[in-house]
Amino acid sequence: MKIKPAQADAFARKPDPKIRAVLVYGPDRGLVRERVGALIASVVDDPHDPFRVAELSSSQVAKEPALIADEAAALSFGGGRRVVWLRDAGEDAVKGLSAFLGDPVGDALVVVEAAELDTRSKLRQLFEKSDAGAALACYRDDARSLPNLIRETLREHGLEVSGEAVDYLASQLGGDRLVTRSELRKLAFYKGGGRVELADARECVGDTAALSLDDVALSCADGDLPALERAFDRALQEGANPVQPLRAAARHFQKLHLVAGASNLDQAIDRLRPPIFWKNKPRFKAQAEAWTSASLARALEILLEAEGRVKSTGLPAEAISARALMEIAARSPRRKRRR
Repeated sequence: MKIKPAQADAFARKPDPKIRAVLVYGPDRGLVRERVGALIASVVDDPHDPFRVAELSSSQVAKEPALIADEAAALSFGGGRRVVWLRDAGEDAVKGLSAFLGDPVGDALVVVEAAELDTRSKLRQLFEKSDAGAALACYRDDARSLPNLIRETLREHGLEVSGEAVDYLASQLGGDRLVTRSELRKLAFYKGGGRVELADARECVGDTAALSLDDVALSCADGDLPALERAFDRALQEGANPVQPLRAAARHFQKLHLVAGASNLDQAIDRLRPPIFWKNKPRFKAQAEAWTSASLARALEILLEAEGRVKSTGLPAEAISARALMEIAARSPRRKRRR
């Protein structure tokens, strides 16, 4: 069964009783962990209870495929339903999971935590096609979901928030659900109560959502090769995977494409959501004036092709990502003007 994104949070809090195993996967590791936690909490009060929560690794299951069924069938000391938590699952766990889903034993809920999986993944296909299993994808919060998350999280802390503050927070957060919630909790503690205004958001939440990725995108569009190389290296050192700089650049070029050729560029930029961070507006405007719609479309094609190669060719992912960004930067009309 494939769970629709709009139903994902509700399902994680209260999974269908007929579902015996849930695969939670995706690029947002914080959201993966949050939904795994919700699934475990739907069965047990204490996720650290060793009698009711059995943690397994993918390598254990690969060596002993029957381990999942054995743990699912085991009775807990003192009674109560159990959880079998398979962490960092990979394709090597498919055999054991397939056997369990084909004949679910016991009454435990099996929660399978995995990283990003493409549509060809056998692990993902197994859960999407199973009547006893469910696949729950965790994608990064976007321009539609992030403002609601910000409002809801701050409301839980007894705070209202202005529209300007929401726009600013949406431009700075969203790369990882746990980071987003952590920053919003910090903001709530800082504010204490009342209404969060733009000044409060700027004071408390800095450029915490991958500033280096923003630098990658800006340097790429500027055609500043040395700055791009530094920003790319820093992003990887800070934990970004090779796909993330490509996607950050793609989001940036999509925004440039939206305003390219506008009769009133300032108004078009102001209408973008999430908004362009005020410090970057002059730079963004200069890029929008320099790049043509055709050249922006080509840049987006290069980025999409590079992401496909990263995921499918087996070639060094960092080299593919860096080469694509450098190719776009070398074509930048801003680079020609900088000489």
